[in-house]
Amino acid sequence: MKVLITGSNGLLGQKLVDYCLAAKIDFVPTSKGENRNSKCPTDRYRSMDITNREEVMEVISELHPTVVIHTAAMTNVDQCELNPADCELINVTATRYLVEACNKVNAHFQLLSTDFVFDGEKGNYSEDDEMNPLSVYAKSKVDAEAIVVNESTTDNSIVRTIIVYGNAENLSKSNIIAWAKSALEKGDPLTIVDDQFRAPTWAEDLAAGCMGILEHNQTGVFHISGPETMSIFDLVIRIGNHFGMTTDQVSKISSSTLSQAAKRPPKTGFDLSKAYQKIDYKPHTLEETLTVLYPS
Repeated sequence: MKVLITGSNGLLGQKLVDYCLAAKIDFVPTSKGENRNSKCPTDRYRSMDITNREEVMEVISELHPTVVIHTAAMTNVDQCELNPADCELINVTATRYLVEACNKVNAHFQLLSTDFVFDGEKGNYSEDDEMNPLSVYAKSKVDAEAIVVNESTTDNSIVRTIIVYGNAENLSKSNIIAWAKSALEKGDPLTIVDDQFRAPTWAEDLAAGCMGILEHNQTGVFHISGPETMSIFDLVIRIGNHFGMTTDQVSKISSSTLSQAAKRPPKTGFDLSKAYQKIDYKPHTLEETLTVLYPS
């Protein structure tokens, strides 16, 4: 197996690099610009702009991976709503370029997708549940999934996930766990939504799930997330309780009072039965991961 990773500078990308290094799997890390991960061997790294078709075709044809894991995406939901053309180019058009390149070299293509493909009316979604996107970002991922299903001529897989968190180097954005811990430590007054429910996902677990699909020779759609669905408010409270910090300054707020450009699904969370059965997926609870992320 030779794995090409898009978005190797990102959180999941860095964890996939770690996984491949530990398992001694041949891999090629790619991102736009220079390598920002000190643990990623510079001699393996290739700069690749996924929105440049010629560059994508050239790099993948030259390196001839057997697998491409596509983690790179525009994921700021409100920015996608405000800049739909950019979202379309990065999340949809670039996916088509990568699928086309994988078809030429007969590589397995794996797309990272999202719980936002669902409308959040039901929760605990299985892979077969009907998609109903509520935002530009969500629609872009539904469209990207359709490209994989309809245009890929090789083995392929789609990994849907939820709120990914963890520690990595030189990230372009923070994540909710790091933000909440920092704010609680400062004692800042916090107003947190209590009507959005998610299953936060540790980046190491997600990387193991992505690789598990490949190592178990699986194809198709997989739901890979944390094992527990909770409100964002409860998530913040649990972080505070774990570290023995006061949460008296944390108050509940309704999503309807926020001026967010994009609509969010109220309740997602995944039925992980398929991942448990097919790839022996073993996700960690929030508190288990906090102990690893922030050892005392």
